Amino acid sequence: MSFPPAYPHQPIERIGDDLFIARGSIRMNPLLRISRNMAIVRSGDELTLINPIRLDDAGLRELDALGAVKHIMRLGGAHGSDDPFYVDRYKPAFWCQEGGTMYREPPIDHVLTEEGPLPFAGARLICFKSASFPECALLLTTDKGVLLTCDSLQTYADFSNSNLPARLLLPFVGFTKSTLIGPIWLKIATPDGGTLRADFERLLELPFDALLAAHGTFLKSGAHAAVQRAITKAFPG
Repeated sequence: MSFPPAYPHQPIERIGDDLFIARGSIRMNPLLRISRNMAIVRSGDELTLINPIRLDDAGLRELDALGAVKHIMRLGGAHGSDDPFYVDRYKPAFWCQEGGTMYREPPIDHVLTEEGPLPFAGARLICFKSASFPECALLLTTDKGVLLTCDSLQTYADFSNSNLPARLLLPFVGFTKSTLIGPIWLKIATPDGGTLRADFERLLELPFDALLAAHGTFLKSGAHAAVQRAITKAFPG
């Protein structure tokens, strides 16, 4: 079976008691390569990979040293290219919302819903109810609260892990060095005549201080206020 290659990435980094990040990239086309992040949650000796990105052999050895990969979780309907690789390699349970059309593999083992179970304790799922395709966020209640997102909310301290053409292009398509609602995602996820404001305002009801998205950089603190600013900017009035 053939899978997409592993694109350049950094070593796995610990960012919480049992929370890790693999910061990497993905090639969008022959010219552009942008940042991409995978969150790794450890519960006992079990690992859950969230927004998976394929790691190279050295990265896989680092991953295996953390624990056993038992769960894969897809938070956004526009992601999923590397999920089949991990399901084939580790035979984990695959968690995903229904209704995605971009990536139909692997088959869903556990449908993600706000009322349903999650692969580990100390977490809460929030699904976007008005988006035109699946998107959700995952709150980790450890520490001061960490919000994991896919494309909906992103933060950029810099444009690292993106190549030079992408770094030059990103500001022109709405990506600033700040916390923001993904501008391209927002355009295609908003139904005609609709708004996603209520979905984002639901996130403000959650207690979180850090933000880790599938793109950009990790915001260690001050995330709640940063998300509030991003919502106000995206939905003025």
